[in-house]
Amino acid sequence: MIIPVAGLGTRVLPASKVIPKEMLPVVDKPVIQYVIEEAIDAGFREIILITRPGKESIETHFRPHAELEAVLENKNKDALLASVRDMLPNNVRLSAVVQEKPLGLGHAVLCAAELIGDDDFAVTLPDVLVFHPDGEHAHDLKAIVRAFQKSGAAQIMVEAVADDQVCNYGIVDCSGAEFKPGESHDVVAMVEKPAVGEAPSNQSIIGRYILPARTMELLRNTPPGAGGEIQLTDAINALISEMPVQASSMQGRTYDCGSKLGYLIANIKFGLAHPEIGAGLADWIRQQDL
Repeated sequence: MIIPVAGLGTRVLPASKVIPKEMLPVVDKPVIQYVIEEAIDAGFREIILITRPGKESIETHFRPHAELEAVLENKNKDALLASVRDMLPNNVRLSAVVQEKPLGLGHAVLCAAELIGDDDFAVTLPDVLVFHPDGEHAHDLKAIVRAFQKSGAAQIMVEAVADDQVCNYGIVDCSGAEFKPGESHDVVAMVEKPAVGEAPSNQSIIGRYILPARTMELLRNTPPGAGGEIQLTDAINALISEMPVQASSMQGRTYDCGSKLGYLIANIKFGLAHPEIGAGLADWIRQQDL
């Protein structure tokens, strides 16, 4: 699993000036912890962070903190101790690769090429949190992993957006197929931020991909595209001409923690579902004249 975390987080400045946006808390855990937990729950055991200098706190967060753990143990604060101890199972390896220059998502993925080798791989964007009503937030990621294993077709997770919002997203073209949650359809093209009224669908790419090894080879030969950056979308469009690529409409909901509004909404949504504070938060909301 490749997780690019090298961005500057400009959409949530000034909060991200010193603190990596991935370390901003949603309720009581940083955003990146939710994303890594989702990957682990979906069965991934190798997590590769594509990072930059100044974001060392992300890796530090997942390392043992002997002093803190000793204090919590001595005070018999078992629940808190459990929340900070062994964040990564023993069979999960977390590594980091530095992206020297911000040259696009495709370039960030390519930075992991040496570690990926000839293997198939997944990409998850850390801005996006997935919420599922049953509490199993890795449900949709598990589904596209199974679909890839069964069909061999690359998988792109998508979510419907309002028609007037398609200009803000990458959109899949599935030849007019009608999506229902949980359904997959073959992709004929991907369009980056199409104009309103010109989008081939309302299915937006939400940052969960399962990709064959061939994608990495295509990225090596992908020239700079939009914004002068190497785009993962361009490599996947090239892949479409060689093998099947499918878009899978998710059953959960996404929350964009890379924007101020999305981040606040995520805190409310995950807060309401939190076993410790959910009831109290719901009571407070009901009492407000908002």
